[in-house]
Formats: sequence, C-alpha cells, structure tokens
Amino acid sequence: MWLCLVALLSFHEYGHAWAAHKCGDDTAHIMGRMTINPIVHIDPIGTVLIPWVMILFMATNTEFGFAIFGWAKPVPVNPSNYGNLKRDDILVSMAGPAMNVILAFVILGLYRLGLALGDWPDASIIHQMPMIAFLSMILCVFNLIPIPPLDGSHVMRHVIGMSEETYMRIAQYGFIILIVVINFFPQVFGLVIGISIGMIQLFQSILLF
Repeated sequence: MWLCLVALLSFHEYGHAWAAHKCGDDTAHIMGRMTINPIVHIDPIGTVLIPWVMILFMATNTEFGFAIFGWAKPVPVNPSNYGNLKRDDILVSMAGPAMNVILAFVILGLYRLGLALGDWPDASIIHQMPMIAFLSMILCVFNLIPIPPLDGSHVMRHVIGMSEETYMRIAQYGFIILIVVINFFPQVFGLVIGISIGMIQLFQSILLF
C-alpha cells in the first residue's frame, strides 16, 4: 500500500507541475519535476520515514500517540510567471487534488472492468483497488483543508483577500497548526473521511457497481 501512496503523491505533484506549465511557469519542468517518476517527488521524511513508522506501529498494534500524515516534495513554482496571478495560483493549487479525483474514478473504473472480465483470487491486487481509490480521495479532500501548506490554503488566501505577507507568516507555523487540528479536532478528519466515502459511493453509482 505504501507504493500506492507514493504513486498517488507523484501524480498529485505532477498535476501541480502540469498546471503551472500551462499557466506559463516552467520552473517545475526545468527542474525535472513535471513527471510521474516517484523518485523526483519523494521526500525522505514525509514520503518514507513517517509512512513506514506508521505502518510499523499499525502492524504491531502499537498506539502512535498522535495522528500525523505523509507528504511528497512540493513542486517548485514561480507565481511571477503566471499570466493571471490570482486565477492561475488557484488553478495550480487545485490541480493536485483534481488529479486525485481523476485517479480515484479511473481506478474504480478499472476495478469495475476487472470484475466484469472474471473472478480473481482474494489476494489479487484488483481487490485492493477500491481502497487505493479511497486513499486517493482522502489525499484530495485532506489537501483542501485551508491550512498552509495544504492546497486549500492558497484558495482561501485569494478568496478572503489575505496579503502574501500575512499568509507567509501563518505558513511558518502551518505544520504545527495542522498537527494540532487533526489531533484535537478529530471531527475535521472525520469530515475528510466522510466526504471521501461519499465521493467513492458517487463514482460507484456512476460506474454501475
């Protein structure tokens, strides 16, 4: 499942890079980040260390003590290259979550096709596809939380007219704020799970499950 997480994060970052390229910023492309190759997107701590520590704790039924999350290396962008700063910053920010929505739908579509083609052993990867699609939706919805450095924070900044200086000051403590929110306000992550389940159910109804 870790490999699936890495792949989903790589597609997410590729979405940002592709959107930035379309909006006039080639920074990610020049730096070799406009690719789905996971090697260039892996963050040693966020993509490797933390997920594996969580996997180890879950495998040994050990309480972690607090909730935490994983991440990939952010795609570098230069907003000064955008044709329309406000519009393009929102588009680039939303491209990552949009990629996760597309992936969730495609994965469920492939799962539906696989079921139609015949029976598969219980241990087959095809029976893991709904969970992979669900994980993709969680990444999408989680990233829409309007707390820096998550994608939703960029949209919030433009919607409420927050200055870049104020945003950057808040972003300095964004990681700490996010840890506090997901640990002391569990209803936030509950909402993420609920929306993700709802989207998966919607896709399943569209695909005639």
